[in-house]
Parts: sequence; C-alpha cells; structure tokens
Amino acid sequence: MSEPRAPQAVAQAGRLDIEGVSKTFGEVTALADVSLGVSAGEFVTILGPSGSGKTTLLKVIAGFETADVGRIRVDGADVTDLDPALRNIGMVFQNYALFPHMSVARNVAYPLAMRGMAKREIANRVAEALDMVELGSMAERLPKQLSGGQQQRVALARATVFQPRLLLLDEPFGALDRKLREQMQLEVRRLQRRLGLTTLFITHDQEEALVMSDRVAVMDKGCVQQVGPPHDIYEAPANPFIADFIGESNILAGTVDTPSDGVLRVRLESGRTIQVASRPDVPARIGQRVRVMVRPERFVDLAVGGAAAGINRIDGVVAESAYIGVSDKLRITTPEGLEILIRLPSGPSSRRYGSGEPISAGFHAADARLIEAE
Repeated sequence: MSEPRAPQAVAQAGRLDIEGVSKTFGEVTALADVSLGVSAGEFVTILGPSGSGKTTLLKVIAGFETADVGRIRVDGADVTDLDPALRNIGMVFQNYALFPHMSVARNVAYPLAMRGMAKREIANRVAEALDMVELGSMAERLPKQLSGGQQQRVALARATVFQPRLLLLDEPFGALDRKLREQMQLEVRRLQRRLGLTTLFITHDQEEALVMSDRVAVMDKGCVQQVGPPHDIYEAPANPFIADFIGESNILAGTVDTPSDGVLRVRLESGRTIQVASRPDVPARIGQRVRVMVRPERFVDLAVGGAAAGINRIDGVVAESAYIGVSDKLRITTPEGLEILIRLPSGPSSRRYGSGEPISAGFHAADARLIEAE
C-alpha cells in the first residue's frame, strides 16, 4: 500500500486549557471543578467508567453543553461562550454522524461549504483529506456502501478537512469489532501524529487508552483522579479506584510493620507479612494502614523458577483456572483466606494448573506498589 501524500496545509495545533469546569444536571453533579491542560500536538485520553463525566466534559469543550462554572481556552483565547461552529474544533462521534443521503465526498465537503469556501478549494481539500485516509477511490459512494471502518475514516476526514486547532474523539471505535478496533487505533494515532493535531480522546476501554495516549486522565464521579503517561497510570496508580479500574489487580490491605532502605514490611489483615517497595509520593509510617497493589502478571511460578531472595511467597490452592492464549489466568486461595489472581505465561513448556491443585507463586517487593496510606 502506497504512503498517502502529506497534507499541503495543516492548521497549527492549539493548546487546550480546561479551567475549573463544573456542570450539574438537577441534583446530579456531572463535572466537579475539572482542570486539565493539553499541550499543542498532544494526544490525551479521558478514561473512565460510564457516568464518570467524560462525555459531558467533551460536550462542554465542543460547546454542546454550557458549564455552570469554569472556562475553556484554546491557545489562551476564551471560547467558553462561543457557538460550537466558531470554535474551530473537529469532532468524531461513536455513531460517525454521517449524512446517509450524501456521498463520501459531499460528507467531507460539508464543513467547508458551511464556511463559504470556494468550490475549487473545497474539491482540493476533500481530495487531500480522502487521500489521507486512503478512501480517494470511494468518493462517490454512499455511507451505507462502506464498512464500519471505512465510515470511521470518512468521519475522521470530515473532522480534519477544515484544519481544526483541536480534535475531539468521543468513543469513536465503540461500534467496531475487536480486530478492526485495534487497526483503527493505530491508524488514528498515525494520522494524528502526521497532522500534528491536538487531540482529546474519550474511552472507557483501559487498553485502548494505554495504547494510544501521550497522557491519560482518569475520571470518576465527575472528577479527574490522576493524569500521567500510560506507564505511570498503570504502574503507579494514585488510588485503589484507578488500580482496580486500569487492568487487573490484587489490592491487599494491611499495616506498616517495619520501614527500611526503600522497602516496607506490611502485615496484611490475614496475618501474612510481605515486603513492598516504598513510594516517596505515598509516605507511610509504622502502624499506618495502607493498601498494596500487585498486578496478576507480576507473579512467578516458584515450582518452575524456584524461590529467590527477597521474593514474597504465596502458597495456596487453585480455585479457578482459565486458558486465555498467551497466559493462564488462575484464582488461588490461601489457608488464611486470601484470594489472589495471577497470570502465568502459557506455552508448550509451561506447567498447566487445574482446579484443586496446590501452587506456590511469588512476587518481588519492587512489583508490589503502595497505592494508599490512610
């Protein structure tokens, strides 16, 4: 497949600043003092469960909802009270919102025609935009004659053809099957980088957020809980909600027993003592109640690798076993009543465990993350 030609003209990416935005619907608080800055050319994902406020925030930025309190600025200019059509913001919806009676070319041309652009310039811009998404040969087709992925590309072309300062994507892959969804994730990210567009992406899919983003902002109950690079969000969640929401995790409650040299000894409620890496941003003292996160994939099978110095050993019985391709997912129970979820690599040489079998697994102190100190 040939490389699409680079666009001849791309609008300068704009910086977005969300300043103390709040929004209520009756007695329901959708947004509570939300502040977030997005640098020019950055790809930031707003991630959260249903009802967290992420779509409401996107609508406030686009101008489809009015904030009760707070301001929206693009490159320092206050756009809070501007009509949506005057904000120069591109937007792609989950259902694509294409006009069914218009051809692909006319759909893409629509925002340019609404801006009163000359027909020749419209034709050039539309051809360029369709070439960018590799749909130039389908310009005269109707949306119903396209696959879901192709319709998604048309929506992207229409959202970027007028060279917006900011692109908003509201769960645009929700209607696609998994394989096509993963393909579109890479295509959108590639297009965003080529155009240098400042992009705000909305999703409830944790893996999607980690794959696509420069930074991730996790929302819950109308508030931004944590903002950071995907690696930091996954490896060092700010609180138990994020640890539980992003991927899978074991969250263990206990009390700090002995801190020393960057390692804490934590006595769990079950009576077991484990070693945990300390975190400067989560200070803990002796006797303080804490919560510790251990990702399932951080466990090792001690029957295969053997016990090692400094490893936290867990002995138990397999309660459930599931084969999921690259790994075996096991839920084990310990004599003191702990339930632990672990993932072990699966392959021809790997040991397989069935329900009822004893197992010894372990994790290093560096893989146990302190996530909250009460």
